[in-house]
Amino acid sequence: MAEPILEVTGLVKHYPLTRGILFKKQIGAVKAVDGVDFTLGKGETLGIVGESGCGKSTVAKMLCSLERPTAGSIRFKGEDITKLSGRALKAVRRDIQMVFQDPYTSLNPRMTVGDIIGEPYDIHPEVAPKGDRRRRVQELLDVVGLNPEYVNRYPHQFSGGQRQRIGIARGLALRPAIIVADEPVSALDVSVQAQVINLLDRLQSEFDLSYVFIAHDLSIVRHISDRVGVMYLGRIVEIGREPEIYDHPTHPYTQALLSAVPVPDPEAREHRERIILTGDVPSPTNIPSGCRFRTRCWKAQERCVVEVPALAVPDVFRGMSGPAAHDSACHFAEEKQVVRAEGETQGE
Repeated sequence: MAEPILEVTGLVKHYPLTRGILFKKQIGAVKAVDGVDFTLGKGETLGIVGESGCGKSTVAKMLCSLERPTAGSIRFKGEDITKLSGRALKAVRRDIQMVFQDPYTSLNPRMTVGDIIGEPYDIHPEVAPKGDRRRRVQELLDVVGLNPEYVNRYPHQFSGGQRQRIGIARGLALRPAIIVADEPVSALDVSVQAQVINLLDRLQSEFDLSYVFIAHDLSIVRHISDRVGVMYLGRIVEIGREPEIYDHPTHPYTQALLSAVPVPDPEAREHRERIILTGDVPSPTNIPSGCRFRTRCWKAQERCVVEVPALAVPDVFRGMSGPAAHDSACHFAEEKQVVRAEGETQGE
């Protein structure tokens, strides 16, 4: 992996549950994120996937300092940004920008496209002199595939895909080192999704960007990511390079997720094993003891009730050099091919 530009250690975000009006008493907490660890290399794309409510967006907000963590550290170029405030925090925010999920609500309808993309220059005037801002905005519009003459138009005059391009241009305005993309294509049509993903791919090399790409669509994450982390109930349960996660998953939850991915080939679909999880996702206010996935896992045993599995290379694969030897938080991890490799046929 390339030199780490971002290091996340023990990241926790708990939202207190209180009772009472005048005298509030905490009676519990929503454990949205409950101990997340990962690194992001320079020029790398880390995909984060998982079910709705697993804490992906909360992680994104903490990376951009929109939420303060309850515990843990986020180190950007070696400096813990969770301890920063004032001017120091403002400077770091310039280097970590966000592309939001909904292109319709993330743009102010009362502002022109020029004002929206140029607003970061008002907050960080040192980046662009006042007389140079219109030219910079028009250059950004051209970079994301929009007509520079659209600078005086309003968001309602654009389609969903065009609005998301405007959001990407706004994220690029300050020339950040990292872009956190929180489900940037989930609200778009399939054909437009491909265009936006290809745009992000091109911009990464052009602007020397690192991405944290959050999504629930596994096929999109596979297309753009170098490494993938799978989240469940506030924690990463498996993380590794893209081929390791998709072709050699070892955690039961990852295997269940992959078994639900639509397969276009009818013959491959007919022979694929479908893993159906029983029960619902536990409440983040009452997380199961031991392994948090045990209430839905077909492998669960007594050890899973009392012992929290560490996110590390499982004992069975330790010392090996194959693709299955990657971090997985499961006591009984084993390799299972869920989706056949491209070009592989039945019987091979």
